[in-house]
Amino acid sequence: MAAPKGNNCWQLRLKHGLDGKFKTPEEIWENFMLYVQWAEENPLIEVDFRGKDAMRVEIPKKRVLTKDGFALACGFSSYGNLSVYKTKSEDFSKVFTRIEQAIISQKFEGATSGFFNHNIIARDLGLMNQEQVTMQVNEVILPKVLRKPEAE
Repeated sequence: MAAPKGNNCWQLRLKHGLDGKFKTPEEIWENFMLYVQWAEENPLIEVDFRGKDAMRVEIPKKRVLTKDGFALACGFSSYGNLSVYKTKSEDFSKVFTRIEQAIISQKFEGATSGFFNHNIIARDLGLMNQEQVTMQVNEVILPKVLRKPEAE
């Protein structure tokens, strides 16, 4: 249900814009380092059954760092909502550039070393080779029986 035209209820808000969760770029960087530490201390666990007796084995798997995962760790619903801080100042922008590069580097290094699925990471990082296939169709010569009758 939409508010009626001319409604000015939005003016009753006590504040507008960012809620000020982060006051400095250093706070964002500290939160990123906590996210990295959490990811290292909490690997994903693959369950497998091995050997002739099919013994259960738990294999820790490295966790991929993601921008949305970082945003969730900071209490935001998406990276887009968190990255609004980029526009606050050049210092905030630099911190976000550093964070994004660290995430890209971790994904790339993890994929090249075999920790992560290289196809998924390459797609995520936009590194897939795209081949464009072009085909030339020549006129097909049909036998006389299949041709349209020519106008006389």
